[in-house]
Amino acid sequence: MTHSSKLSPPSSTEADGSTRAVLRPSPRLFADAIRLGQCPSDRVFDRFLLPDLQAASQQYWTPLAVALRAAQWLGELGVRSVFDVGSGAGKFCVVAALASEASFVGVEQRARLVAAASDLAREFGVDDRVRFVHGLFDRSLSACADAYYFYNSFGENLFDVDNRLDDDVELGAERYRDDVVTAERMLREAPIGTYLLTYNGFGGVVPAGYSEVRVDRELPCVLRMWRKDEPSRRSPITVRAVAESLRESTIPTLASE
Repeated sequence: MTHSSKLSPPSSTEADGSTRAVLRPSPRLFADAIRLGQCPSDRVFDRFLLPDLQAASQQYWTPLAVALRAAQWLGELGVRSVFDVGSGAGKFCVVAALASEASFVGVEQRARLVAAASDLAREFGVDDRVRFVHGLFDRSLSACADAYYFYNSFGENLFDVDNRLDDDVELGAERYRDDVVTAERMLREAPIGTYLLTYNGFGGVVPAGYSEVRVDRELPCVLRMWRKDEPSRRSPITVRAVAESLRESTIPTLASE
């Protein structure tokens, strides 16, 4: 697995064992298509990623259709700033920035992904509104945002070793529980008016005080958006709430990929 932080064209192997560069589309043309309301394929966008990050895209990175629907909702609701928990290769932040006027901060525990995501933002010319922070979730919440985005951000902790992205960071069930508790606490303490976006859940229970304002069930997994309308109080955990949280926090690509 390459650990280079520079974006480079992917390559394909010829019959004689040699490699050739696979041409990427122009970032400007891709950005223009997004701004015109088009949704290019994930395969096209993933050509801007390093080869090993392309291979991980289906399982780990937000699909373009999801990022674009989220950007639509952000614009409709006037959201100006978004905090992406577990920003990975930067796909969600960069695509949503191209399709909206919001600013984005992504926190990511792998330094090489922070470097790759920062390169991606510069390549698409959105680095004035998109930045990435290297750190653990519970140590990186210095910024207050209008909205928080989770794409089952902690699920990798529960994967078998062979299904993890790499062995660069420490993962496990204890880490999963700690991160979910931190996320629930952050949402309880967030000011009224805060929005929460989840794609495939986040592993925890959305605190009392949040009301669902948008949902899209036509995507590969469910995309939901909540708004905090009243102060959150620590409420009893119901069987129904836990069951729904677990159902949305599964990773169907693990079974099909």
